[in-house]
Amino acid sequence: MEKLTNKDFSSDQEVRWCPGCGDYAILRAMQKSLPLLNRKKEDFIFISGIGCSSRFPYYMDTYGFHSIHGRAPAFATGMKLANPNLSVWQITGDGDALAIGGNHFIHALRRNIDINILLFNNEIYGLTKGQFSPTSKKGIKTKSNPHGTTDEPFSPSDLSLGAKSSFFARVVDTNPKLMQKIFVEAEAHKGTSLIEILQNCVIFNDKTFSSITGKEVKKDAQLILEHGKPILYGATMNKGIVLNKFKLETVIIGENGITIDDILVHDAYEQDSTLHAMLARMRPPEFPAALGVIRSVKRSTFDSDMNSQIDYEKRNAKFNNVNELLFSGDTWNV
Repeated sequence: MEKLTNKDFSSDQEVRWCPGCGDYAILRAMQKSLPLLNRKKEDFIFISGIGCSSRFPYYMDTYGFHSIHGRAPAFATGMKLANPNLSVWQITGDGDALAIGGNHFIHALRRNIDINILLFNNEIYGLTKGQFSPTSKKGIKTKSNPHGTTDEPFSPSDLSLGAKSSFFARVVDTNPKLMQKIFVEAEAHKGTSLIEILQNCVIFNDKTFSSITGKEVKKDAQLILEHGKPILYGATMNKGIVLNKFKLETVIIGENGITIDDILVHDAYEQDSTLHAMLARMRPPEFPAALGVIRSVKRSTFDSDMNSQIDYEKRNAKFNNVNELLFSGDTWNV
């Protein structure tokens, strides 16, 4: 098979995002990730809805669809069922996925169709010029609510786990190496892989994640989870997370008798999502934000179950074609 590089996945289209937009880093990370998957170029397809993020398929030199608002999961599901060998990537934003597309989004996760969903979360509507979105922080003032929104924001992680998602990961747009690693893991996972990307909108919601990504705080504000390893963070990796009764707490190794053995060990493969949800909810300043693969569990996929059902019916069908069905009973000529 021909050895591919990131250049093989860069289209000839002019990239039209605002200078400084986090989407550039995501695009670059994706173009670098696909050659690592050892698949043919024609196996990849990118499907999007509506929004700034949804220009993504134009910039990938692969097959792709720029579909309609919120309906990308329906297109992605159809593509996977029509050709199970495809590597299907859905690109969506917090508005596209969680507002008009909310129903399609949660049912894709519930069905566990074998696709990968990249959720670009900048907590704002960017393409339509700065209205508040389902993930906007309560109280934010925008053109569509100059007095501040009174809505409670959606939590993508809680929504994902509530829909029984089998794979949930989170990354920031300022860490392209971690993005590449997660993209590769997501493709290897059988089932719906949801990756929430905390992405900056420099025009309408600049620095909304500065408490996590700011240079002066990121060492203490970011916790990169790895399966089977202690949950540690900090500039010298001397801080950790422990479970005290039913609550998570931050501790410092060496203080109050705390040792490395007291620190929680991350188990992304645990079927019970309780601890995964607790980790995903962590936010500064009380806790660091959990990044990396938070949940990755095995369960049957919609496409494999559907194909198994079709194969069973074929093997056990009384009729091999429509003509046999039509002429199976009493017939007459008119």
